[in-house]
Amino acid sequence: MLVVPTEVRVRYAEFLAQRGVAQIYVNKCQKWLRYYLDFCEKYQHETATTRGLDAFLVKLTEKNQNVATRQEAQRAIQLYLDFLVLKRSAGSRPKRPEKIDRVAVVGKKTIKKTNDRSTKPVKIATIPQHITANEHESSWEAQFADLENTIRMRHYSDNTLKSYRKYIRDFQTYTKSLHPDRLSAEHVKEYLTHLAVKKKVSASTQNLAFNSLLFFFRNVLNREFGTIDGVVRAKKRPYIPVVLSRAEIDKIFKAIDEPYLLIVKLLYGCGLRLFECLSLRVHCLNLEGGILTVHDGKGKKDRTVPLPKNLLGDLHGQLDMVYDQYKKDVGNRYDGVFLFDAYERKSKNAARQFIWQWLFPAHKLTKVKETGEVKRFHLHETHVQRAIRRAVEKACLTKRVTAHTFRHSFASHLLQANYDIRTIQELLGHSDVRTTMIYTHTVKSTTKKEAKSPLDF
Repeated sequence: MLVVPTEVRVRYAEFLAQRGVAQIYVNKCQKWLRYYLDFCEKYQHETATTRGLDAFLVKLTEKNQNVATRQEAQRAIQLYLDFLVLKRSAGSRPKRPEKIDRVAVVGKKTIKKTNDRSTKPVKIATIPQHITANEHESSWEAQFADLENTIRMRHYSDNTLKSYRKYIRDFQTYTKSLHPDRLSAEHVKEYLTHLAVKKKVSASTQNLAFNSLLFFFRNVLNREFGTIDGVVRAKKRPYIPVVLSRAEIDKIFKAIDEPYLLIVKLLYGCGLRLFECLSLRVHCLNLEGGILTVHDGKGKKDRTVPLPKNLLGDLHGQLDMVYDQYKKDVGNRYDGVFLFDAYERKSKNAARQFIWQWLFPAHKLTKVKETGEVKRFHLHETHVQRAIRRAVEKACLTKRVTAHTFRHSFASHLLQANYDIRTIQELLGHSDVRTTMIYTHTVKSTTKKEAKSPLDF
């Protein structure tokens, strides 16, 4: 792989910073520049022309790279071509102003005109078409940087940032990178209709796209796009969650291996979301009181749930395993676990204290690129999801089971056991009881239908 000269990398990074490109995209631009220069050297293409970029994009297509990857590469290389244009213009000799009265742009060509009417117009240069597009691209990148800062400032989750950025990026592609200042309610309306009619997305997907754009307009562009009328909306279908019987859950328990068995038992026994379970730390357990505290659940809310008594022994064993791993890490002088927000700066020793260790630690340590620190994260959710899929196949179940199915089963079985809906709402951490009411459709109704006065009971 070709090594980009240090001077070029530094000056290119400075150029990107001047354009307002976010730091995370600067690193991607440097990566694509290295690939592009290596490609041009290998296949004898000129690096400073759009022909080299076109050939590079064709090569990416031949390698089955997806559209998003090709668009990312195109933006990075077009920014580099802009950088070369600016570099050449800065190094050229300035023209004598007394010979030129004005400069006119005709079509794609720049023509200079003099006071001498007998002199024919002289062609100076051709303006590349990608210059204007790149200005739009750099403006969009600045907006995406503002989007990330705004979401971080509100302490929204990483998944929220990922979803919002996905649909705003798709909206940018749909509008062909139109400058953000020129976006209007009509563009939003056309995009939402496009999702429903052309892409045939679900109602929840269309609503998520709408909320993403609403947040983008209000908090990043600082303006309202008004009422969106006449949008073709995807039809919203009533959703009834999949619920397992107790016998089916026991089959999964027998088919799944540790440490995933304890995780699945907590998902079902406490009604936890997957990320809530994986984010548990040692201090979240109160084994003597039989209480589990969930910190920073969905919506940054805390709640407590009772611990199943038959899990106390398994949890003691898990804590012993975590402690043994913790002692090994301390002996290897690791830098602790990842902590939330700025708490690590506030309490510098907390990351290496036992109470802050993950209840389900990752198998390997993670090296932080920016600081060089070696830390431990919790078990990744994909490992649990794969283990559940394998267990469901092994148990020969005919239902579509995910990690969230155990939370649905927790609520439905409590309702079936005649627990009141408000208690179940508190245990699940729902803000609105209407969200919990969906579980009334998952259990068989045993209510007597005949109208009768309580005086006759």
